[in-house]
Parts: sequence; C-alpha cells; structure tokens
Amino acid sequence: MNHLKLHLLLSFFVLLFVSCSADQEAEYVLDTDQLIEDLRIISSDSTEGRRTGTEGNQLAREYLLDRFEEEGAEPFQGAFTHEFSFNSRQGEEVTGNNVIGQITGKTDSVIVITAHYDHIGKRDSLIFNGADDDASGTAALLAYIDYFSNVEPYHTLVFAAFDAEEMGLQGARALVQDSVFLDKVKMNINLDMIAQNDKDEIYAVGTYHYPELKPVLDGIDKAGVNVLYGHDDPNSDLDDWTYASDHGPFHQQGVPFIYFGVSDHEHYHQHTDDFETIPQEFYKKSVQMILNAIKAFDVSL
Repeated sequence: MNHLKLHLLLSFFVLLFVSCSADQEAEYVLDTDQLIEDLRIISSDSTEGRRTGTEGNQLAREYLLDRFEEEGAEPFQGAFTHEFSFNSRQGEEVTGNNVIGQITGKTDSVIVITAHYDHIGKRDSLIFNGADDDASGTAALLAYIDYFSNVEPYHTLVFAAFDAEEMGLQGARALVQDSVFLDKVKMNINLDMIAQNDKDEIYAVGTYHYPELKPVLDGIDKAGVNVLYGHDDPNSDLDDWTYASDHGPFHQQGVPFIYFGVSDHEHYHQHTDDFETIPQEFYKKSVQMILNAIKAFDVSL
C-alpha cells in the first residue's frame, strides 16, 4: 500500500471516528410527530373513553403495551401488565391493569414517571375521550421512553400508565403497596392534564411539601411555558391538589413528588375533551418542559 492510500485510509477512519463521536454527543430530540399521533389514537372514539373494565380500556391498554415495547422499555418486575382488584364505590369488585415499563439507568435508584390512561367512558350516546385527561400525560410517557432509550439516564426510570385513577387512584395505590420497590424510589413525577391551556400555563405542584425540589425547577429551560407553583398549600386560597391525582399515594408513603397539570378548563370531564380541541403547540412545549425537568431531577437527586 503506498503512502497516499495509507494517508487517505487513515483520514477516512479519523473522519468516521469524529463523526460518530459528534453523533453520540448530539442531543436526542423528542419525536413530537409521534407524540401527537399517540395522543390522537389514545383519545380516539375507538377507545370509548377508556373506562376501567371496558373493551375500550382494553384496546387502549393493548396499544400502550405495543408502544412501550416499540420504544424500548423493559418489562417492570418481569411484566408490562400488572393486574389489581379493588371494590368500587358501589361495592362491586373491579379489576384494573397498570402498564409499567422501565429504562435501566446507571444506578438502581428510581424515579417513577406516571400518568393515567383510563377515563370516564361513555354516557348515553356521548363518548368522553379524555384527550387532556389524561391521554396527554400517557402519550408523553411514550415520548419519554423513546428519549431515554436513546439517552441513558443516571437513575432507573419506571414509567407507569395507571388504570382506575378516575375510580379513586386505584392503580397508583396498587403500585405503592410494593414496599421493597418503594425503598429505591427517590421521586414521583406525575403528569395529569398537561395539554389544554390558552395562556401557556401549567402548575408544578408539590414544592410546598418538598421545597428542596423548587430550585431544580427554577433552573430548567421552561421551553416557553409559564410554570406556576401552588395548589399544594392547605392554607392557600387555591384548591389543594396534594391528593388530586396519582401522586397522592406516593406522597402518603413519604415519596417526594412533582405533579404537572393545567388548571381546570371548559372541557374538563366533558365530552368536548377531544383531540381536536387540544392546542398542539402548547402541548409540545409542555412535554418538552417536563422532559427538561426530568433530566434536571435525574442529575440532581
């Protein structure tokens, strides 16, 4: 091999190495097109409002199972589906199914990221699709699984799509009964209604109880979203959301939490909470801001 060919070959390998290094260092970005598609499918009429125990709920769950696996999640404690039973307010025994996966991090300490995929179903001829409540949080879980499948986290991240939130936070209660698992949990980040707001505002709830978390949130890139604090002080004029969603059972066990959610709006628990009413640009910014928060907590806890 002559010197020119050797020089060209070495130059090629150097360029290849530099290119691969640059690719590895490049920031992986959220797939917002897939985010919107997931939101559309989860909140479609075909899932019939996703009420626990219905065929529509099962259809949504099967979609989530496929998407968890497609995006690279690993089964949580050996399975993606985690069945539980509880008694309804009417005294009937109900079976629910959580969908839970994880991305293994550099340590076995855990951050649990949660949303609920169930909603309130149908009433007469109307379908309550729950696009904001809480298909928005559920679709975001899928986007974060995709992201952290490509960008290794420090903590192990557990992604839980809960069932039966609308029946009393039952899916979350079932998970926190695993005391051995909770010993490793450093924090819960709960997403419930993160897509519907005409002022680009969302609340980060929980810093009243866990003030050490506020400086981390203060320091993140807000991605154009106005992040507000409150709804966690019982002495405030604002409604107290401390136990309003799936973060409540974690808090009861002493697990620090941040709950991201918009204020109640005209579509809340109405049949108009449809995919078509979601302001998509705000939703994308909201999901990006929460990703920035997850990344910040991942390195700071």
